[in-house]
Amino acid sequence: MKILVYGINYSPELTGIGKYSGEMTRWFAKQDHEVRVVSAPPYYPDWKVWSAFSGRRYDTRMEDGVRVTRCPLYVPEKPSALKRMLHLASFSVSSSLPVFAQLRWRPDLVILVVPTLFCSPQALLLAKLCGAKSVLHIQDYEVDALFGLGIAKGGRLKRFAFAAERAILRAFDRVSTISSGMLQRARLKGVDEERLRFFPNWSETERFQGVARDAGLLSRLGVAPDKRVLLYSGNIGEKQGLETVIAAAERLQDRQELQFLIVGEGAGKARLVEMAQRKRLTNLLFAPLQPYEDLPALLASADCHLVIQKRGAADAVLPSKLTNILAVGGNAVITADSGTSLGLLCEEYLGIAVRIEPESVEALIEGIDRALSMPLPNKVAIDYACEFLEKARILSRFLAEI
Repeated sequence: MKILVYGINYSPELTGIGKYSGEMTRWFAKQDHEVRVVSAPPYYPDWKVWSAFSGRRYDTRMEDGVRVTRCPLYVPEKPSALKRMLHLASFSVSSSLPVFAQLRWRPDLVILVVPTLFCSPQALLLAKLCGAKSVLHIQDYEVDALFGLGIAKGGRLKRFAFAAERAILRAFDRVSTISSGMLQRARLKGVDEERLRFFPNWSETERFQGVARDAGLLSRLGVAPDKRVLLYSGNIGEKQGLETVIAAAERLQDRQELQFLIVGEGAGKARLVEMAQRKRLTNLLFAPLQPYEDLPALLASADCHLVIQKRGAADAVLPSKLTNILAVGGNAVITADSGTSLGLLCEEYLGIAVRIEPESVEALIEGIDRALSMPLPNKVAIDYACEFLEKARILSRFLAEI
């Protein structure tokens, strides 16, 4: 089968959507499908095109058995609501010709990974002209995130954006997304049940099984061997609301055994570093993103994982970091309201994680204490990951259902 995957984020980005899109296409190629990708140069999560890719216009090459075309785009250093929309729109414009160039190849399946919905007209038209099946795979509800998190405001603009999103979702042959709550959100946006598919993010579970705490890795990151590590690892942006972690670290400075560790990059990192320096926090360290091969050891070295999001984000975006935390058997503190996907997960699988109220310093501190009292590794989390998050099983089922 000929499969075109179209989306703004792609490997070698180490976090978020790009990681999963890269792993998906490589797996498709290994199953003897002919796979092509139209994407952008890597820029996430630090919002800067990687130096190895900067200065290029259009670039097409084979990467791990996949033909990848990268298109130029505008990447703002400090993304605001307007700059984010210009960023997404610039990729939509620059990628249009490479997408329509696939008419000669005639794909059987066109998968658009969202964000961005700006690329929907191209994906739908290409699929129609080729007689291909169209799939919209939603990693983030970008409209919900823009308005739900307060990144954008405006009544008339909001009504227009949601109406356009509703029409786009209903135009695709299949709509898939990564959590039960996000599926329910698609239903509320008017997508028929028979066109919906559950396609969760996965973990390479075998890589994360039986991994031990790595004192050497922690030492390189500046963590003393006798500390209990409270780890946040991933993107540092607006939707995370990591200000609560800074406030919790300030409140817990007298707990000498605790070490907060924030590993990652993103548009909000500089502001958080400045906040921590202003408060002179000695129990909080920042570190850059670590190589993917070190990820199992990093996650296994934490006594408590902080899966932090602002209220309003828990069903618009699902933190991709959680899959590997569960696979390694980590104890996580998750901020989510009770009716969200993450909230329901914690209710259905008691002991899988500690759910707390979002945006509450008091709740975060209480959740940390509860997580630190739980046994490691977390068997409930490991069993769930092996049953529901194994990569080959998820991708095989997705292709079969599509």
